[in-house]
Amino acid sequence: MDGPKGMPEFRHIVRIAGVDLDGATNAAYAISRIRGINIRLAHVILRKVNIKSETRLGFLAETDIEKIESVIKNPEKFDLPAWLLNRRKDIETGKDIHLIGSDLDLQIKSDIERVKTLKSWSGYRHAYGLKVRGQKTRTTGRTGKTLGVKKKAVAKGE
Repeated sequence: MDGPKGMPEFRHIVRIAGVDLDGATNAAYAISRIRGINIRLAHVILRKVNIKSETRLGFLAETDIEKIESVIKNPEKFDLPAWLLNRRKDIETGKDIHLIGSDLDLQIKSDIERVKTLKSWSGYRHAYGLKVRGQKTRTTGRTGKTLGVKKKAVAKGE
């Protein structure tokens, strides 16, 4: 459906890769709202399908949205550099793949479970709910009851 002057009709909500996105935002920023796609990858995806990143997502035609979805689902077919993908040299397949949405969440959970069963140092830290990446724990990451400073009782006679 076309709107006035041959422009595509504006859609307030656009669904890409199973995620509802705001049609009023720039295409690059809207695509980066999909879990697993950062702003740099969003700009590269739009460049591959010849869409300006400043265009509003709601004005894109259905064919453009299908092109964007095909690049998101199969980035290796469109010669995206391997350093843009979020899962390089996958443990099971050995290939560079890119995961989005719930697939990414499930893979992260399985990776954490794998290091727990290996009983590696990071698995130990995950199992006990501690910081994993070398952060200090003396003052941050505390859970439970907060401790404050107790004031000294002041005598009335003084």
